[in-house]
Amino acid sequence: MARLAQTAGLTDVQEEILATVRDFVDKEIIPHAQHLEHEDAYPSDIVAGMREMGLFGLTIPEEYGGLGESLLTYALVVEQIARGWMSVSGVINTHFIVAHMVRHHGTEAQKQGLLPRMATGEVRGSFSMSEPDLGSDVAAIKTRARRDGDDYVVDGAKMWLTNGGSSNLIALLVRTDEGAERAHQNLTAFLVEKPEGFGEVAPGLTIPGKIDKMGYKGVDTTEAVFDGFRVPADAVLGAAPGRGFAQMMDGVEVGRVNVAARACGIAIRAFELAVEYAQQRRTFGKPIAEHQAIAFKLAEMATKVEAAHLMMVNAARLKDSGARNDVEAGMAKLLASEYCAEVTQESFRIHGGYGYSKEYEIERLMREAPFLLIGEGTSEIQKTIISRGLLREYRSRS
Repeated sequence: MARLAQTAGLTDVQEEILATVRDFVDKEIIPHAQHLEHEDAYPSDIVAGMREMGLFGLTIPEEYGGLGESLLTYALVVEQIARGWMSVSGVINTHFIVAHMVRHHGTEAQKQGLLPRMATGEVRGSFSMSEPDLGSDVAAIKTRARRDGDDYVVDGAKMWLTNGGSSNLIALLVRTDEGAERAHQNLTAFLVEKPEGFGEVAPGLTIPGKIDKMGYKGVDTTEAVFDGFRVPADAVLGAAPGRGFAQMMDGVEVGRVNVAARACGIAIRAFELAVEYAQQRRTFGKPIAEHQAIAFKLAEMATKVEAAHLMMVNAARLKDSGARNDVEAGMAKLLASEYCAEVTQESFRIHGGYGYSKEYEIERLMREAPFLLIGEGTSEIQKTIISRGLLREYRSRS
C-alpha cells in the first residue's frame, strides 16, 4: 500500500469500505475515465456500480436503509473516487449534501419519505444556491417563492447545478417574505422532487442543456429556470420558512470537506503519475527521478499531498464530533485546493511535452484541478471565513 495519505485510527469497517472502493476505482474508473471524459459522457455503468455498493447511502442512518457511516468515511471514499475521476465524485457530492440536510434538518415525514430512496440511489440529489448574477453573496438571492394557498409559487433562475439533469431532487434556496430585517433570514430551503432530464421537465421548471465546461466533464452542470413553478408547502425543509440560509450553510460545510477530499484525490493521482513517469523517463543516461531537480519536486509534491490529507481528515472528524468546523473546513478546502493545483502543475512539468497530449492522464487533471479553486467558495471566500473565525476566537481584550 502507498505510504502517502494514510489515516490513523480507522475501524475495521472503514478499512474494508475503503479497500473495496479503492479496488473499484482501480478496476472500474481509472481504465475508462479518459474515454468517458473526452466524450463528455455520463458514467452510467460506474454510477450503477456505486449504487450496487451502497455508496449513495453511505452516511444515511441504518434506520433509513443506509450504512450509517461518518463524514470522515464519506470524505475518504470521495478522496479515492476523485483519484480515479473527479467527475464521478461530483455525481455523489451533491447527493450527500442533500441527504445530510434532510437528515439533520428535515421533518420526520421528509426523512421517511426521502432517505430510504436516497440510500438506494433511486432518488439522487442536487444542490441549488447560485444564480446567474450571484457569486458568493448568498443573501442577495433573487429567485422568489410566494405563498399561494397550500403551495408556494417559484419564479427566477438558478445556476451551476451539478447533476441538474440527472438528479430527481433539488435542495433549492429561494427568497420568501418572512418579514425579517436581515436579508439572510428571508431565505427558505425547499426539497423539490422533479423528473430527470432536460427541457421543461415539469410545468414551470426548465432544465436547459448541459453547460460546456473546460473540465469536470461527464457530470451534468446546468441552469434551472422557474416560471410559476408550484411547490407544496410541506416541501419546505424542516417545515421552517426563513431558516434556509443556516440549513444550506450546514450543507456547505459538508461540501467544503468534500471539495478538500476531491482535491486530495486529484493531488494523489497527479503524484502517482509523476513518480511513475519520473522513474521510466531517462535523460543524460539515468531516470529523471535521479536528477535532483526532479527529486526535489517529488519531495515537495508528496509533502503537500500529506499536509492536505491531514487537514481534510481533521475537518471531517471535527464535524463528526458535533463541534463547529467552519474555520477548519475553510482551511482544509483552501489548502487542499491550492496544493492540488500546484501538485498537478508540477506533475505536468515532470511529464514535459507528453503532459500536453490528451493521451496522458495528467492533461485531464490539469483541466480538473482549477475547478476546486472556485467550487464551494473561492480561496478568497475561504480566507474571509477563516479570518472572521480567528477574530471571533482571538478577540482583543484591550
